Amino acid sequence: MPEPRLPMPPATDPETRDEIVATVRAFVRRDVIPVASAFEHADEFPVALVETMKQMGLFGVMIPEERGGLGLDLPTYVGVIEELSYGWMSLSGVLNTHFITALLLMWHGSPDQQARWLPRLATGELRGCLSLSEADAGTDTRNISCRATRDGDEYTISGTKMWVTNGLRAGLITLAARTDEGITCFMVEKEPDQASTAGITVSRNIAKLGYKGLETVEMVYDGHRLPADRVLGGAEGLGRGLPYILGALEVGRINIAARAVGVARAALDASLAYAKQRVTMGKPIGEHQAIQLKLADMATKVEASRLLVANAAAKKQAGLRCDLEAGMAKLFASETALEVATDAMRIHGGVGYTTDLPIERYYRDAPLMIIGEGTNEIQRLVIARNLLAR
Repeated sequence: MPEPRLPMPPATDPETRDEIVATVRAFVRRDVIPVASAFEHADEFPVALVETMKQMGLFGVMIPEERGGLGLDLPTYVGVIEELSYGWMSLSGVLNTHFITALLLMWHGSPDQQARWLPRLATGELRGCLSLSEADAGTDTRNISCRATRDGDEYTISGTKMWVTNGLRAGLITLAARTDEGITCFMVEKEPDQASTAGITVSRNIAKLGYKGLETVEMVYDGHRLPADRVLGGAEGLGRGLPYILGALEVGRINIAARAVGVARAALDASLAYAKQRVTMGKPIGEHQAIQLKLADMATKVEASRLLVANAAAKKQAGLRCDLEAGMAKLFASETALEVATDAMRIHGGVGYTTDLPIERYYRDAPLMIIGEGTNEIQRLVIARNLLAR
């Protein structure tokens, strides 16, 4: 089970939060929405958009000001993720594991580790990623076989990791590997944008149904050597990597839930606009009861999803354990996103099935949220066990 929560950044005043979210919303409408489908269909990394995100300070939203970040709170970050996902869900993926890495350093990193990496993470000069899963260790995280062997003042890493988002472009990897003490977190530096670095090889890019424009890779460690001081938290962190990561994944699940809200909102707004424009049998389809019933259910579930995400973010922000609330938000919001995306395609009819409109993109992106950061089947077990324990 995750360890007790560590403090989040100080609460952001509502006016500042609204200003930041509004700025991101304007960026999305101006720069992202007009080009998102083109990047998506080409499966092309959006270099210019990411550079703008760096200039806006989005890579340092929750990193403390003294470490070069904006020092804003989790609800602000959630608002940013929702807006980015409204325009193109892949952009939110650029930030998710980056912030899991940053939070792990903020919570468990030694002062030297924080000073070394957080300022560069805050500017986006250095991008972070999480390397946890393996072919036989996805849901079953305790089945990790990637091995870190102590050799004097160094460790030698060997093993294969799967589903590493940002794995090619990241320069700092939060790696879960097995040591004599148990599963341990290592901070691994690599050359960004390079397929190989001294015992680390990005062996292949994993093709996906959706979530395109952002790499998800397999990484092979073959005798990669790193200093012993790269253990997250130093000697105290040996064998504690799994609870460290599981605690940070609560934020990851809230991120996934916020993404789902953004995608569902986009699908709902597109459906509302189309329902007023498309005319059948002499009147807009929005005046047909069958369409009205769909729109009512879609809007209600989107609003419920937003409230669940806000509740989970508020509890996490307060420094409280929120695996139950994060699981509920992730479960409901992701199921809602898939349902709303499907209904949006039904409302749009044949044109929704074409690549002329982004409806098909919402439909392909939505399943990721059901699977990512722990499948919804696992979320249901987590929720039930927490309810029974409480």
